[in-house]
Parts: sequence; structure tokens; C-alpha cells
Amino acid sequence: MRTTALAGVGIVAATALALTGCSAGDSSGDADGPVTITYTNFISNGGNEENLQAIVDAFEEENPDVTVEVTTLPYADYGTALQTDLAAGTVSDVFDIEYANFAQYQSNGVLAELDPEDPGAYRQSVLEAYQADGTQYALPSSFSTVVLFYNSDLFEAAGVETPTADWTWADEQAAAEQLTDEGAGVWGDHQNVSFYEFYKVLAQNGGEFLDEDGTAVAFNSPEGVEAAEWLVGKSGTVMPTIEQGQGTPDNDTNLFLDGKLAMLHTGIWLFGAFADVPFGWDIAVEPGNAQQASALFSNAVGVSAGSEHQEAAAAFAEFLTSSDVMVQTRLDAGWELPATSDEAALNSYLTLGNPENRQAVFDSLENVALPPVVAEGQQEMQDIMTEELVEAQAGRKTVEEALDSAEDRINAAIGG
Repeated sequence: MRTTALAGVGIVAATALALTGCSAGDSSGDADGPVTITYTNFISNGGNEENLQAIVDAFEEENPDVTVEVTTLPYADYGTALQTDLAAGTVSDVFDIEYANFAQYQSNGVLAELDPEDPGAYRQSVLEAYQADGTQYALPSSFSTVVLFYNSDLFEAAGVETPTADWTWADEQAAAEQLTDEGAGVWGDHQNVSFYEFYKVLAQNGGEFLDEDGTAVAFNSPEGVEAAEWLVGKSGTVMPTIEQGQGTPDNDTNLFLDGKLAMLHTGIWLFGAFADVPFGWDIAVEPGNAQQASALFSNAVGVSAGSEHQEAAAAFAEFLTSSDVMVQTRLDAGWELPATSDEAALNSYLTLGNPENRQAVFDSLENVALPPVVAEGQQEMQDIMTEELVEAQAGRKTVEEALDSAEDRINAAIGG
């Protein structure tokens, strides 16, 4: 079984301590003896906190001179908290990174250079996503896709056929309308009105978010208008309005958990949260309009360039992202997919039970929509797009007005 011992992992940085040369299993912390390192994350929030702790416990057992203090934040709060900590110089030794924000963090010099003991343990395409000029600056912890969750009991009770791999937007809309019973508090569909959903439905409609150079937006097009109308038009018809709670933290998740939501567009990271619901549920590849396109997300962990315990932090980062304990814990829990190169381990994922159609996870990888990424202004781009779409959802702007405004504002933010 492959493990990552402290002395076996390297880190390249001006402040890095020299490796002690201890053999694997002879873990001695940093050169000054036992140390405590900090790790701030969002990946375990919402049902996987115990799974993360199991990985931490395994690392500490293998490295008895290293203690890991974990802070878990909701995804909605994480970005702001990380930016605040980076500005104040109080960032954790190890912290989560999204692919969309990696380029900005790397260019700002907040990430230490890493030299993993076994780079072959990672799915290479995902590992290389966190490199710059051939140097590793973060290690991928997981990758995941967004799929269409559905409550099969609600479908059966309404006499509606459940989603299939060849569904289109029109099929989804027809089913959502039949399944919505606002008087009973049951909604047919839920899809967040946000940047992350818009770039994906834009791809499903054959549109592009950025131009070929990636320096200006391209979404203000007929395809973009139709995609935005598809997203915004669900509000108050087949999903709750803002006044009814749509857009508030966990509104969609709680509706599904309560058996009041027939379909939900969200990520496979919620398999664990839905494991014990008292109704039948399954998943399908998300429908498209011009084509299918599924959102592919990757998370990683980085080590702070300012960490006083970079050797221990790097060892933990590698254990957290490549150890057998991590792989098996994630697969057993249905907690996203580990970025492992072990195909045999991934194949076992299909037989883990709920949801039954786990093959849809791999099918969704056939046509993916990656988040649009810019070197500067990434967060502003995301925030502006969400703000303008919400203005249209609330009826304060038409979709066309919202996209016009978003185009002007985002181009100014990214220098387009």
C-alpha cells in the first residue's frame, strides 16, 4: 500500500527546511521537532467532515510528530476568508484551491513550489493543471462533475418518465412543469442562477463565454441570451423565487433532502449527503440543447509560501491528495473522485451503491465545460456575471439588459 511519509516528500522554496533524510515511517516533523500545521478547507463541508478527519488521523498515525489542525468553512464563505487571510498574512500552512483561482494565486507568489515523491500517482492531466512553467504549485485533491439528481419516487407518483442520457432541455422543462406542485411545496427543478451554471448552459447551447484570445467576453450572443433565459426562466415557474428562498445557502439541498424537489443540478460531492434519504433517487447526465456539456471541477491543495513548517505541510498535502487511505475513503464515501491514476480503484466506484447509475459520472466526462479562466479579474468576472443574472431573475432587468451590462463590466475588469 502506497503511503506518504514526511521525510519522503520534497518542497522547493527559499524558506524550506532541509530534508532530514529519515526513512519512510521515521517521521520527525520539521528539523526543530514536533510541529502543528494548519489546514483550511471547504471540500469536506456539508457531510464529509468525518471522512476528512479519517484521512488526517491516518496521516498523524504515520507521522506522530505532526499534528494537523483543521478548519472547515462553507464553500460560500471560503473565498472571502482565504483572501482576507492572505492579505493579513494569516493563511493556513495548507489550504484548498479551486482550479479557477489557481493562476491568480500562483502569479501572486502565495504558493510554495512542490516536488511530490510520486507524481505518477496522480492523473497526469489534472496534476499538470496546477503547474506553471513545468513547476508544481499545488496538488490535485479531487475532480468532480455536475449531474442531474432526481427523486425517482416523485417521478413515479406523478407518472413521469425518469431522465435518460438523451434528454434535452425541452424534456427537462416538460417534466419539471408536470412535477411542480407549488401548493404542496413541491418543485420540479432547481438550478442556481450564477456564473457557474451560466457558463455551462452556454456551452450546452453552443456558445462561448470568452473570445478566442481569452481577453474579452463572447457570451452576449443569441446563444447566450437563450442560455440565460433558460436559467432565469426557471425561477417562480419550476423552482422557487428569490423571495421563496432560492439562492440562499443550502436551499436547494434542503428541498431535495426533504423530498420536495424532483430534479437538482449539482455536483457528485453530495452523494454522501443524500445517502440516507427516505426516498429513491438517482442521477443522469445533464441535458443539453445544442449539445451536452457537463461542468468539470478540480480542487487542489497548496502550501503557503510563508509557512514556517513547509516540509510537514508538503507531506500532509501529498498524503491528502495521493495516499491509498485518501483514495479508498473518497471512493467508499462517494465524496468526489480522487485524482488518482489507479484506474482499477476508479472502476470499483461503479459498484458502491446509491446512486445506482454511477456510470453517468464517467459519461459526463465525455463532453465537459471547463470554467472560463482569466489571469486577472477572475473573481470580479464571476461575481459580476452572477449579479447581473440575479438582476434578471428578480425582474429588475431584462436578460438582454443584464448581458449588456455584464459584457461592459467584465471586459473592464479583465482588461478586454
